[in-house]
Amino acid sequence: MAVGEVSEEFNIVGGVQLASTHCGIKATGDDLVVIAFREGTTTAGVFTQNHFAAAPVQLCRQHLQDGSPRYFLINSGNANCAVGEVGMLDAMNCCASVGSSGGVPPHLVLPFSTGVIGERLPANKVIDSIPRLLQRLSEDRWLDAARGIMTTDTRPKIATKRSPDGAYTITGIAKGAGMIQPNMATMLAYVATDVVASTATLEAMLNKSIRRSFNRITVDSDTSTNDACMLSATGASGVDIDADPARLEEFYGLLLEVMQSLAHGLVRDGEGATKFVAVHVVNGPDSDFCLEIAYAVANSPLMKTALYASDANWGRIVMAIGKTRVPVDVSRLDVYLGDVQLMMQGQKHPDYTEENGSRVMAAEEIDITIDLGSGKVEETVWTSDFSHEYVTINAEYRT
Repeated sequence: MAVGEVSEEFNIVGGVQLASTHCGIKATGDDLVVIAFREGTTTAGVFTQNHFAAAPVQLCRQHLQDGSPRYFLINSGNANCAVGEVGMLDAMNCCASVGSSGGVPPHLVLPFSTGVIGERLPANKVIDSIPRLLQRLSEDRWLDAARGIMTTDTRPKIATKRSPDGAYTITGIAKGAGMIQPNMATMLAYVATDVVASTATLEAMLNKSIRRSFNRITVDSDTSTNDACMLSATGASGVDIDADPARLEEFYGLLLEVMQSLAHGLVRDGEGATKFVAVHVVNGPDSDFCLEIAYAVANSPLMKTALYASDANWGRIVMAIGKTRVPVDVSRLDVYLGDVQLMMQGQKHPDYTEENGSRVMAAEEIDITIDLGSGKVEETVWTSDFSHEYVTINAEYRT
């Protein structure tokens, strides 16, 4: 179950090769992916702030400080998290195996895992599969890789953009459907481009775009132990965005489109989702104020179940706004459901009808706008509804 249509098209990125295979962590389907980068590639990354950061996240942070990565190794089906010291040992051994087969030091390999928490990674299955995985590397296997990193996802997430003059490309993949309210990035996301860029530039572009994409989504208010978002630049196109301010601005705009497309893809494929919902908070005093209200509405179980039922119970929006810690002046509050005004200055709009509210709520894609009337700042959070299927998926996740 997912909301809306998606494209599976992608553009090849010079200097990037990918491969996927089934190594036996999951019962069926590919569960092991490798992404290889040409020498000279620069990479930036951000990771979960969860206190139970998984072993591969910890090792990624270390390796990223030691050099420019040449390989990413990603397994699905097992998070390699909360298993003690063996988790780090298993991650290190997997990196060593890729390094040995790929002819690079282990610290130039970044490991990533996603799946069940608290069970030891079957590292022997991963290691045994690495030689054949590297033999399959090809520049046109982006979609295979997107499928290989899936867990409870129902479809792959892939996004791509080319510069208007065709000089360079940005392509990315992501996974995630539940345990989604990132506190930095998303479950897993890998974006690559063939521009020339310094690590400092990539870090700036990545952090700036994350604030308006992955850090503005929620499915269930939970932050994963394994979140990671990576941005790599191979330099294969020869387009140097550090040397051209206009190119840099153009690049950021395209990167943001890719990042938002991937982030929206996670919400559209949220576990059991039947609705894609944008909560806009406008005319607020500052960003944190607006986000407090947006997330209160987006994460309210009562609101999310009303969305699933297409129930125009707008009192649940009022409740969610009212429970926040920020000082809302309700006498200035206007609330809209799509093109229908629910509230004016803190009271039901005199022209509002249940029929019009229900019409908007019946749609697959819904906009909720909350006008605070107390400033000029606005923020948007994207979310999904809660359905019976969400409970079923999570109740049966390990069984």
